[in-house]
Amino acid sequence: METEWLKPAALVGSLVYALIGVLIFWVCFIVIDKITPYDLWLEIVEKHNRALALIVAAMCLGISIIVAAAIH
Repeated sequence: METEWLKPAALVGSLVYALIGVLIFWVCFIVIDKITPYDLWLEIVEKHNRALALIVAAMCLGISIIVAAAIH
């Protein structure tokens, strides 16, 4: 039985790629937030715009899938 996943290099590599993925996701989300004509936080949280929340959720999933595929 191989214990390759227990090696420190594998753990460090996984953490680095996870941090890179989160950073890329965060930057993409900020860019999308800046190019939209309204404030996403205000619309979703304060005005309870559920349709926009679903669109933003789908966008987040799409960005996450793209980032995961690029890192993989």
